[in-house]
Amino acid sequence: MAREFDFYVVPTPIGNIQDITFRAVEILKSVDLIACEDTRVTQKLLNHYEIRTKCISYHKYNERERVGFFLKELGDGKKIALVSDAGTPMICDPGAVIIPELIKNGFSVTSLPGACAVTTFLSQIPRDGEEFTFIGFIGRNQKQIEEAAKKHAFANMVFYDSPERILKTLAVIKEVRGEVKVALGRELSKLFEEVIADNISNVLEHYNNGIKGEIICMVYADEDVESGDINFKIKELKSKGFKDKDISVILSSLFGFNKNDVYKKSLTM
Repeated sequence: MAREFDFYVVPTPIGNIQDITFRAVEILKSVDLIACEDTRVTQKLLNHYEIRTKCISYHKYNERERVGFFLKELGDGKKIALVSDAGTPMICDPGAVIIPELIKNGFSVTSLPGACAVTTFLSQIPRDGEEFTFIGFIGRNQKQIEEAAKKHAFANMVFYDSPERILKTLAVIKEVRGEVKVALGRELSKLFEEVIADNISNVLEHYNNGIKGEIICMVYADEDVESGDINFKIKELKSKGFKDKDISVILSSLFGFNKNDVYKKSLTM
């Protein structure tokens, strides 16, 4: 028999309503309350699986005011499940406020395995290694996009974006990173699912007439990863006012880069 917890973090389908585990359905049936982003969205899932548990809204605009309510309910011996509209709570979805409070107050918390757009996407695109950097939703304005593209030039950068902004985002990334390779997924697990991995210009051309659906994207790391890493660190230290000589000492000491190479690079930047 599985251990019982006070609070359950339960992933829900990201598109295909069948992508939910047997255990998740049983937990949602057995708890006393389901906290969800949008009760209307969650109710469709609950109706499909004949789950009659009461729902209460829990979203980014009321996270803090719900804390006291949840603590009282749990204190009275009730069990609560947290879901988001799609995917796994806490992954760009509400939950960051309540979880620390539950732990601080001695309530037991567990998370069920299940649907997540990040792992679904990464498991079907070509990658040379396992490492990646997930930044959640990428910034909306040009400066934020440029900063992200530069900061993570040495890593496979994974992010969410809206269909209204993704083409602009990719255009800005192209200006900063040049003809970099990207992978883009839309409508994962749904009828019109599409995943494409190609040079950024080809991806932009492919969606020249627009794009629809939920978006996840990965910008591949620059081929000269170490060089990109050094350049970024040099620029960061220069922005803090460090001198070229100091930068060479810091980076050689902390990261093992060749001190003379760093010094020469720093002089040209």
